[in-house]
Amino acid sequence: MNVAVDDELWSAIGDPNRRRLLDLLLAEGPGTPTGLSERLPISRQAVTKHLTVLDRAGLVHATPMGRERRYEVDEAQLARAVRQLTEVGRTWDSRLTRIKRIAEEIQRQRRE
Repeated sequence: MNVAVDDELWSAIGDPNRRRLLDLLLAEGPGTPTGLSERLPISRQAVTKHLTVLDRAGLVHATPMGRERRYEVDEAQLARAVRQLTEVGRTWDSRLTRIKRIAEEIQRQRRE
């Protein structure tokens, strides 16, 4: 694989609630934990914890806004995640193609 996989990034994206948060931020623009929690079936505190994980992974950035913080998606980091996923997909496609060839060769040999 040419692109190094960032485990912290994929661990952050791996959680369904964090993916929902990213979806909301991408669809609706920047948001606060209070505003985001109103659209999700989790508490404001849970939203804040998930946003902290996304922030550590570089997927979102926070800007202080009064007593809250306003979060927005870091599109460059998200694009990096897409590149990594594309490269992982290519690698697995190649591996699966090799496995298929081996299986076909085994079947061919059994028929002979």
